[in-house]
Amino acid sequence: HFGRLSAGGGPPLETGAGSMSLKQAHAFAFSLATSLMAAIVIFQAGDGTHSVTPATEFDGDAEVVAEIDPFAP
Repeated sequence: HFGRLSAGGGPPLETGAGSMSLKQAHAFAFSLATSLMAAIVIFQAGDGTHSVTPATEFDGDAEVVAEIDPFAP
């Protein structure tokens, strides 16, 4: 017999996600690009924070700061 699953009444989980500096975003994008062997877009959201996403997932709703392509010479 397994115990009952929680109904989620506890405090929200912390994801660790926070604002990223441009330097951190570049390091994270390079790491993702080389790990996934996929192009990664670094973008700046409307609130000024930076984030990264695979280029295939970027919808164009934010300003592109850079693109890291592991296949570029």
